[in-house]
Order: sequence, then C-alpha cells, then structure tokens
Amino acid sequence: MEYRKLGSSGMYISELAYGNWVTHGEQIDQDAANACVRQALDLGITTFDTADAYAGTRAEKALGEALKGVRREGLEIFTKTFFPAGEGKNDRGLSRKHVMESINASLRRLGTDYVDVYQAHRYDYETPLEETMQAFADIVRSGKALYIGVSEWTVGEIRAGAKLAKDLGIQLISNQPQYSMLWRVIEDEVVPVSQELGLGQICWSPLAQGVLTGKYVPGQDAPSGSRFATEEGEVKTELKFMRRAVLERVQALKPVAEEAGLSMAALALAWVLQNSNVSAAIVGASRPEQLVDNAAAVGINLDPELLARIDSILDPVIERDPSKVESFLTRP
Repeated sequence: MEYRKLGSSGMYISELAYGNWVTHGEQIDQDAANACVRQALDLGITTFDTADAYAGTRAEKALGEALKGVRREGLEIFTKTFFPAGEGKNDRGLSRKHVMESINASLRRLGTDYVDVYQAHRYDYETPLEETMQAFADIVRSGKALYIGVSEWTVGEIRAGAKLAKDLGIQLISNQPQYSMLWRVIEDEVVPVSQELGLGQICWSPLAQGVLTGKYVPGQDAPSGSRFATEEGEVKTELKFMRRAVLERVQALKPVAEEAGLSMAALALAWVLQNSNVSAAIVGASRPEQLVDNAAAVGINLDPELLARIDSILDPVIERDPSKVESFLTRP
C-alpha cells in the first residue's frame, strides 16, 4: 500500500480506502464483513469510509464491530451525515440539532471516541451554511472529529464552506465525489478549486458501480447476484452506466488492461489515482479476494500513451458536464 496526504492537511491516508456502502449490514453478514476488513488491513489499507445512512445505520455498527481490537491510532475513520437516519423530521439534513446528535450516534455505533474526518454527505439547502459550519467547528473543538469534509458539493458551495471553516479556525480538507473513467464531472471546476483551497478528493464509485470491471457484457445476462441484474438475471439497461453503448466501449478496454498487466478493475482504480488531486479511491468488497485484486492498482504509473488510448475508446460515452455534480439531486 502507498499513502497520500489528505488535501493540505498533515494526515496521510491509504491510496485505497475501504468503504461499506451497500455491503455491510445489507449485502453481507458480520462474519463476511470481518473477513473483508481483515483483508483490507492485511493489504495496508488504513482508511475506512462509512455513513450513518448506509443500511439504515447498520453499516457503521458493522464497521465498528469489524475494527474491534485494532489500534485506533493506526486507522483513519471517516463517516458522514445528511441523509435520513431515522423517522423524525429532524433525523436528516445539516441543522445543528441533527449534526450534533448524529456525531454522537455515529461514535457509539463505531465504538470510537472520535472520527478522523466528519463529512457533510450533501449540501443542505434548508439550513443556513453558517449554522452547519459552526456545528462542525464545535465538533472539531470537542475532539469528536479531527477534520471536516464534504461530499458532492458544487464549486460555489465548496468555496463558501472553505471560507467559513477558515473563519472558524478549522480545516475543510476533503471532498467526496463520484469519479471514474466514465464520470469525470469534477475535472473542469471542482478539482481546480479544490487544489486552490487545499481539499483532496476521496472518490466513490471509481469502478462505476462495477461496470468498469467488464463483468457486464452487451447482450448477455448480468452475473448472478450483481447489483444491475433484474430478478430474471437480465441487465437493468435503464441505469446510466448500463447502456449498450457504454458496455461496448468498456469491453474494448480489455486489451488495454492486458497490456498494462492489470485486471479491468485495477486499471480503473489506477486511472483514478493518476489524478494528483485524488487522495484516495474508495473500494468496497463482498469477498476478500476482490480487495487483493484492487490493491494491484496501487503505485502504478500509467503511460501517457495508454491514458490517451483509454480516452479515445471511452470518449463518446464519458460524462464531463460539471453541472452534473451529484448535489443537483438535492437542490430545491
């Protein structure tokens, strides 16, 4: 494993971060979660990402259980708040009430006194940003979080958040966006502003929800148990990465991966890690061997000619529109 600074902070994180969205508490049981976490640790992964809303709060609890007995100072644990974590009107968003209650609940489930980075899972258009950032500042000063981060904020929102953080004497050091060979909407605006302000990217879905592994073949049924399979085993073609044109282009990457001596998944992860503003790529797993394959991406420098071939193959199906940063889903 190799390690990078998270934004302009002095903290190192592992180039691959283990995330448990859609796995812990949902797809796999605790024994399987324990096995995957042990494999991650054996590979040198020290950074673990979760959120209170994952699997209805069960993901945080499962991660906390899996990390029991591991030296806390040797880990970087990230969690997030915004999406509903309960039935009440205040069990969501970024109000002071919800943020303060959420950090306490997350720490209980994770079995730790603090998280390394506490993240706003989306921007809250119903709460003044000043209220949210003051709550985050109080959490940092109380020692319950060391740093703060955001996820899928627009450049304007990042600028405003970073200014308030600076005024409050705390560090906004990370953004967690979707980023992959197929989804590059952060490149034109978010990355340059993040570099300017000292934020590092912690990228989710670097495999485009599994599509970049090459396991979805045009005209064939989806692999059994895969997330894009219907009950009949067919492919859910209405989803953004499952269009035939996308799948055909992804299949054309196989010779490139072979030339690089990597699996399709490792090639996709190595591609994400070529971006100097990326601090880590988040990987999930339902089986330990998936993490072993993913780890082959670490420390790889892809040749410029090979990167150009990837662009040439995928260009017609790459999404680059900066207006499609995910926070548009929650704008009023």
